[in-house]
This record gives sequence, structure tokens and C-alpha cells, in this order.
Amino acid sequence: MPTTTAQSRTDAELVTAPKGAKKRHTLFTIGRLPTRWQAIGLALATFIVLLGLWWFATATGRIKPIFLPGLSHVLTRMVTLAHNGTLWSDVQSSLYRIVIAFVISSAMSIVIGILAGCYGFFKSIVEPLVDFIRYMPVVAFVPLTILWVGTGDFQKFLVIWIGTFFQQVLMMIDAVKRVPKDYIGLGRTLGMSDLAILGRIVLPAALPNIWDALRISLGWAWTWLVLAELVASTSGLGYRIVVSQRYFQTDTIIGYILLLGILGLITDQVMRAAEKLLFKYNKRG
Repeated sequence: MPTTTAQSRTDAELVTAPKGAKKRHTLFTIGRLPTRWQAIGLALATFIVLLGLWWFATATGRIKPIFLPGLSHVLTRMVTLAHNGTLWSDVQSSLYRIVIAFVISSAMSIVIGILAGCYGFFKSIVEPLVDFIRYMPVVAFVPLTILWVGTGDFQKFLVIWIGTFFQQVLMMIDAVKRVPKDYIGLGRTLGMSDLAILGRIVLPAALPNIWDALRISLGWAWTWLVLAELVASTSGLGYRIVVSQRYFQTDTIIGYILLLGILGLITDQVMRAAEKLLFKYNKRG
């Protein structure tokens, strides 16, 4: 018996740490988040390493310039395009198209998503149709949109809308479904009408998630913008990539791809900052 008791005490000491000991947390601990400056430092280090690998691969001649030009060549090319106005003209055209199409798609999806998320009648109509259409490849609609509306800006709007709207609707429905049922029940207990519950309870509770869904879908919109401009276009970032391909101007292609990434990152960060200002009542971690 004494031996058994001593062995049990030893096993317990191995399993449980001493009361006075503090558990050490690192960035490799599950659920441990870095501080703001740690996150910035890690992000900068990642980009520096990637740029260093790019410089090493091109400077040592391991990759030919026709496949991957050096960073200095890309920067020089982008500066040249900026000086002659080509770069700014392409950015202006692309921004105009994505803003118009994304605003229209978002406005429609928010209205339809809220109705479908709140009322079973609309949900039964909208959700099966959206689930059916959203699996259709957007690329297949490009030649159809040219046949339907021609090659103008409206065709670009339509491609971006098809690529974002149906995904957005489901995300809006999901955002509304996340509103706790207790909130709605409280509104009914207080004698509020359905319209009042929708405007004073459901919308404020769902708006942070709706905004987050818009931020995510904006990334998809940039992808569909380039797809729309790759075919039957005379301006824009996607159009310039196609033209550069014909003349083997890899430095322009790489430069415009990086520019698209920078523009996407800027818009994403702007929406993140706006979320903190618009929804201060939201307590999400």
C-alpha cells in the first residue's frame, strides 16, 4: 500500500505543475495572438524574405529575365508607365468598374440576404436558386455576357456581379442567422413589431458580420475584374496584362500583378479600419 500511494503521488506531480509555477506562453501556443508590433514585424519579415529570394534568383541568373525579371527592372518599368500616364489610366478604369459593380452587387445581396435570413418565405425561394447558380463557373459566362451586352463597361459590371452576388447572398443570410434568437425573443416580449425588431435588433446585431462578408467578397471582386478585362477590353489592369503577354513584357505583367495585390491589400485594410469605427459596439475579439 505505501508503495502504491507513493507511486500515485509521483504520477500526480508529473501531470499537474506546481501551484507557484507560471505557465509559459509563446506565439506557438494555441490561441496565443501576437501583439500589434509583433504582427507587423512578422509580416514585414515575410515580405523581406520573399523579396530577398526574388533578388537572389534573378541576380544570380538562376531564372531567366523572360520568365522572371529582376525587381529593379519591374520597378523601372512601372515608373515609366506612371510617367507616361498609362498606369494611372489603367488604375482609374479598373477602380471605376470594380466600385460600380461591387456597390450594386453588395446593395442587392444585403437586401435579399436580410429578407431570406429573416423570413422563411424568401429563404425557400432564394437559397435553392442561389445554391444552384453559384456553382456555375463565372468564366463560362464571359462569352455570353459579350453576346448579351457587347464589350463595354456594362459587360465588365455584369461579370463582376455574377462572380460576387450569389456568394454574397449566402454570406448575408448566414450573417442574419447568427443573430441570437434570444434577442428576437426579447423584442417580441417587449411587444415590438416585426419591422421594429428588424431595424432595431436584427440589423445592428448582423451588421458587423455583414461588413466582414463584404470585405471578404471584395477580394473575389478584384479577381473577377481582371477576368472581365482580360477579354474584349481596351483599358484596365487586366487589359494591360494581356497586351504585355503578346509582346513578352514580363516586367509589366509582374508589376501589374503586384499592383493588384497592393490595391487589394489597401482596400482590405481600409475596410478593417472602417469596421472598428462603425461598429464599436461589437465585442468580437
